[in-house]
Amino acid sequence: MISRRTRRRLPSYGAITLLTAAMTLPSPPPAMAAVQPPARACSDKEYAALRQPATQQASSIDLRCSPTLDKSDVIGKRLILSGEKASGITIDCGGATFDGARGSVNFSKPTILIRSIRTKDGGWSAPHDITIRNCTVKGAIRIQGLGTNGQAEDVRLSSFQPDHTQRAQAAAPDNIDLSGISFIADGKIPLYLAPGVTHVTVENSSFTGQTGGTAIYLDAESADNAIVSNSFAVTTKSREQIALDGSARNRISGNRFLDPVNGGIYLYRNCGEGGTIRHQSPQYNEISGNTFSYSKPGAAPAVWLASRNGARLYCLTAPAAPFGSGLSSKDFAEFNTVTGNTLTGGDASLIRNDDDRNVIEGNRVE
Repeated sequence: MISRRTRRRLPSYGAITLLTAAMTLPSPPPAMAAVQPPARACSDKEYAALRQPATQQASSIDLRCSPTLDKSDVIGKRLILSGEKASGITIDCGGATFDGARGSVNFSKPTILIRSIRTKDGGWSAPHDITIRNCTVKGAIRIQGLGTNGQAEDVRLSSFQPDHTQRAQAAAPDNIDLSGISFIADGKIPLYLAPGVTHVTVENSSFTGQTGGTAIYLDAESADNAIVSNSFAVTTKSREQIALDGSARNRISGNRFLDPVNGGIYLYRNCGEGGTIRHQSPQYNEISGNTFSYSKPGAAPAVWLASRNGARLYCLTAPAAPFGSGLSSKDFAEFNTVTGNTLTGGDASLIRNDDDRNVIEGNRVE
């Protein structure tokens, strides 16, 4: 990574053919870490601290144990799981609520934050093997490694060098299981996977409420995640329900989308937004067995492969480099499969494919 002190201007590589970018294949999935032993159960003192009302002076708690909560519990504190020491934690809510909604102390901040932290030697300590289940989350869950989003400074600096994808993934949380969660959005994106996050499973959960963005955002260099058997009914201002921004090898299967009028699942790659080069393309994703139900005409695409392809103003000033979006602003949403999906009340045009190297088959209209 280039340090802030030694950051240099990158040369222009306009003479390099775009074919290089088109033929770049994703790196193989990173090796899975050894199975993490379960974290210890929370003590009575830790339970008491968790259940205390949130205040401006004590608004969050850094969890180091596995709590089993009651349905009557309403946790107002922001829950933070930081670094390797948070690995192995299971949060079994039993129907309890984490409340970061409008009017709460933690409104506009992630209700639950799973994050990597810097080590003294300049490396990253990343949490892994975390389970959160049977909760109501009023607000948002964010999972992050190098930075909060694709424009974060550490992400941007790393992106100027080769092997950025591998570096981002090595620094990010891995193997996170979110199941049976009722996400109730209130402005923020209810589930955000920041750059490099891998092996997150979201299953048997529901997404409702309203957001200024998407329901789920998979940011650049993320990969190998599964979004399975969930229901989506989030009211978005203008965005699709699920965005795959330079995210690869994900499985989106068996989900139900209720009136996704602003779009369902979009695959693209931001072309240098915020000065960051996006290396990985949205490739080898599986979108299968989902149901998109419509009650009125005029909806945006249910699935759109290559939804941007450089059609953003920041593409004009994006950094140049011999890799990724530094070489081409195109999405290269290729080698994806869209199969066995059902469009109820819609038509076949709601699946839009802008690259003939994708497989689109077995989808039906009812």
